[in-house]
Amino acid sequence: MTRNTKTRHAPPGSWALQDAKARFSELVRRATREGPQHITVHGREEVVVVSAEEFRRLSGAKTGGTLIEAMQASPCRDVELAPDRGPMPVRRVDL
Repeated sequence: MTRNTKTRHAPPGSWALQDAKARFSELVRRATREGPQHITVHGREEVVVVSAEEFRRLSGAKTGGTLIEAMQASPCRDVELAPDRGPMPVRRVDL
């Protein structure tokens, strides 16, 4: 039985699973510097490795920015929200 020795050249940013495992540190560096890195298993794209910063951007990490933007865009943003405070009831205590 002979093996097919023809080498397929993967596009930049694409890794076969065994290469990704063997060169994991390089994969992580490239994901940080160059962008998403695609991992293939048996020639099919299975996963994509992205930097933490890119992941936060894509997943809409909760930074509070969205709430601030919504409040600033509100037509009621000039409404005063001071609570109405009255005297607190006090119980008599014998000392």
